[in-house]
Amino acid sequence: MLNRKLRRPIVGLAACMLVGTGLAASPASAAPAGDPSFAPSALATKLDAQFGVNTAGSYIDDAGKVVVNVTDAATAKSVKAAGATPRFVTRTGAQLASADNALKSSLKTPGTAFAVDPISNQVVVEVDSTVTGASLAAVEATVAKLGDSARIEKTAGTLSVKISGGDAIYAGGGRCSLGFNVRNSAGTNYFLTAGHCTNIGSTWTNGSTTLGTRSGTSFPGNDYGIVRYTNTTITKTGGVGSQDITSAGTPAVNSTVYRRGSTTGLRSGRVTALNSTVNYAEGSVSGLIRTTVCAEPGDSGGSLYSGTTALGLTSGGSGNCSSGGTTYFQPVVEALNVYGVNVF
Repeated sequence: MLNRKLRRPIVGLAACMLVGTGLAASPASAAPAGDPSFAPSALATKLDAQFGVNTAGSYIDDAGKVVVNVTDAATAKSVKAAGATPRFVTRTGAQLASADNALKSSLKTPGTAFAVDPISNQVVVEVDSTVTGASLAAVEATVAKLGDSARIEKTAGTLSVKISGGDAIYAGGGRCSLGFNVRNSAGTNYFLTAGHCTNIGSTWTNGSTTLGTRSGTSFPGNDYGIVRYTNTTITKTGGVGSQDITSAGTPAVNSTVYRRGSTTGLRSGRVTALNSTVNYAEGSVSGLIRTTVCAEPGDSGGSLYSGTTALGLTSGGSGNCSSGGTTYFQPVVEALNVYGVNVF
């Protein structure tokens, strides 16, 4: 089931809310030059922006090299000159973008999600266990109209945005996980979490002490929210557990990422798609990072990162950390830019 998942406290309740998610003061969209683990992802992001639909996406291969899908020799030459490996594929970036846009207009069925998969050079449509009978037939008919540009994958569990009670950050009778500590240019401190979390209440606590009040929330459509600290006695740190965070960025497909949450702690997996659209019962959310990282109720809003780079906020997912599953993340760079804050 796609459960919006929350973060786990690291050292006691108050500390974990602050320690488990901090960013370093640097430009929101820039990855640190000194973080070699993030270099391939930074290159992939740069090339995706540079070539746009002239390529059909990129990913990191098993050797750690950036691979860019191309359909013509001229673009292949440019990709190679830029330091990546060109790979010839059948469908162009424009064809895949057209298929993705068609699904955004026509596929709103709760329990479905879709994104361009650069490795298979198709749009993959995920269908959870609640989509059956006439609903499933309708989804299949919609996808069939796109020919071999798209395919369906069935997944166990349910796409949902459930939160649960427990140790972490609390509001409105629910528990979520803190994502990253941030601040604006005036030095005011905030934290980011999932928007479906900040939707449920304005005052957030660690279970016993008030942390702050909601300053913004966006869900559905997006899935991010921001809380301004009103408690000046709590120390805010720029890290996720013991991992220092110095910047924010966008991961590449097939790169290794890590997540921390208040229910299941530290987990890892790989990125399988960017710009995913998920149709939750509460509405659609677009632009999400799809991963193989597991998560469970209570992990919502928790931090996704790689090395010293902040990547995302836990949105929803199917499965659990016993049998595995899929988890989606709101890109953190978007939230940082919208609210005018930086990691620190």
